[in-house]
Amino acid sequence: RSVNIVAFGNERDDGFSEDNQQPSLIWSYLGRSALISQIDSSLSASHVGNPVFTEYQACVFGNVRLVVHDCPVWDIFDSDWYTSRSLIGGADIIVIKYSVNDKTSFQELKDSYVPMIKKALNHCSVPVIISAIGARKNGVPCTCPLCTSDRRSCVTTSEGVQLAKELGATYLELHTLNDFYIQKYFGGVLEYFMIQSLNQKSSEKMKKRKKMQKCHRVQPPQLEQPEKMPILKGEASHYDADLHNLLCCCQCADVAFYPEDLSTVVEAHKIILCSVSHLFMLLFEVKSPADIHDASIVRTAQSLFAVEAGAAFPPAPRGIPPCVPPVRVVVKDSVFCSCLPDILHFIYSGAFQWERLEEDIKKKLKDPEKTEHVLEKVKCILKTPGKLNTVKDCRSHQIKRLYNTSLRLFFNTPVLADVIFKIQGATVPAHRAVLVARCEVMAAMFNGNYLEANSILVPVYGVSKDTFLSFLEYLYTDSCCPASILQAMSLLICAEMYQVMRLQHICELYIITQLQSMPSRELASTSLSIVSLLKKAKFHNSDCLSTWLLHFIATNYLIFSQKPEFQDLSVEERNFVEMHRWPSNLYLKQLADYRNYVHSQKCHCTVM
Repeated sequence: RSVNIVAFGNERDDGFSEDNQQPSLIWSYLGRSALISQIDSSLSASHVGNPVFTEYQACVFGNVRLVVHDCPVWDIFDSDWYTSRSLIGGADIIVIKYSVNDKTSFQELKDSYVPMIKKALNHCSVPVIISAIGARKNGVPCTCPLCTSDRRSCVTTSEGVQLAKELGATYLELHTLNDFYIQKYFGGVLEYFMIQSLNQKSSEKMKKRKKMQKCHRVQPPQLEQPEKMPILKGEASHYDADLHNLLCCCQCADVAFYPEDLSTVVEAHKIILCSVSHLFMLLFEVKSPADIHDASIVRTAQSLFAVEAGAAFPPAPRGIPPCVPPVRVVVKDSVFCSCLPDILHFIYSGAFQWERLEEDIKKKLKDPEKTEHVLEKVKCILKTPGKLNTVKDCRSHQIKRLYNTSLRLFFNTPVLADVIFKIQGATVPAHRAVLVARCEVMAAMFNGNYLEANSILVPVYGVSKDTFLSFLEYLYTDSCCPASILQAMSLLICAEMYQVMRLQHICELYIITQLQSMPSRELASTSLSIVSLLKKAKFHNSDCLSTWLLHFIATNYLIFSQKPEFQDLSVEERNFVEMHRWPSNLYLKQLADYRNYVHSQKCHCTVM
């Protein structure tokens, strides 16, 4: 039998600067109590020059082992939360000590460490003793509301009692560590709780023994946990990088910006520009001035740009297919035109790094007035009609985010569309720039020596219209929400066909999440064929999903072995499932033997 006591806090007035020979509360009790014998002590590892805790071992009540951990440093809760929580978790009695003349330490205890102790106790019925030690040096504290000197210097009785109420603890005041306060006062309360703890342990031990006596000596077999499933890790999004790279490589550019002297050209994409700016929507006739309802946007568009066409322009950029004539735009403002590449990189980045744009333009122009002029134009380009975009708005990312929110407006609409997919007798409009940026297979298809490179109508085979629309939605928005496991598998097959690996991983995770959340009863009655999903996953090179599904079948062996589809597993797959099945054959045999034994003895075991 044993009793574990954990003591926290320092009862000395000035911490560890005082002479270490001064006895502590715990050591004084152990040395003076007539019930204690065979005392031994040891120090733990040090923390900032002081021991984290001292461990005392002794005998109490003759043959009861007493283990005391005295922790004078509260920092153990900050530096080693695991150790402090373990100490509290194994404690039969907790003692909290403080000096009545150290108000600062008491306040830190109350504000920082009492909540930690309450959390560690977690409603456990462990007795707590709060010991306020020392005689108050300044006498009775002043009660005047304007005088705080006395209140700062010592801890009042009412404050100690209030702390004890918060913890449901017993409050003691020890004015000095003499024989009366140590043995009869503190010792009496501590020994009472020791006896209570020993009685409780004896009662629990007796109950456990009686419970074991009711059961047979033959114990039921222990069912081990199933093997852990393989963990699938998601792939980080490269959505912003894809669309930013579109500007760098200038594939499928359908708009070209020129200065008034036509000396240079900067290529871009209408779909990207219009997705972020109402001004560009107005410029490329996606919206009319009546739709904008903002005269400042109309004025800026007219003063900055002019859409023109004619033989005076240089040849179209090479990234534009012959079937899509480019839109040529003259930039009237020469200062703005010189900064246009930086502005486009800012727009295509999708992150709205306003500070970086400011810095780039300042370095290029080296003129504060011109810099402010260009930045005002950019703010107007990004402006939402009817709202005033300030520099604060730009820096706090209040402007609507590009691409995954705004490109959704152009998904499955003919506005600015330059390619039409024909699938299952229906047509689906799309935009080459988005497709090329987000899908390498489509980039090769629209820019290589293929028929699709110069065609507006492109047929699609091997997938349904709904699946292909979900695939396009992911390309436009970087998100997908399958309605079912079967739809997710169809989308996974489409993603594998077009080599969009991140979408494939998203579909894998969706399938796994749905199957994991399916109760056993639903899994047994569902018409969904897991073996069929396994075959498809293997055929379409989804190695992670196929491995996971094999483990899933093995883990739910008793369910799937009763289904007809179980016979469709290959010999190799069947061997894997039998090897990793749960529960194992050995456990089932042990369980059968145990049931036969219970039946033969004609008794009922409470475990079963």
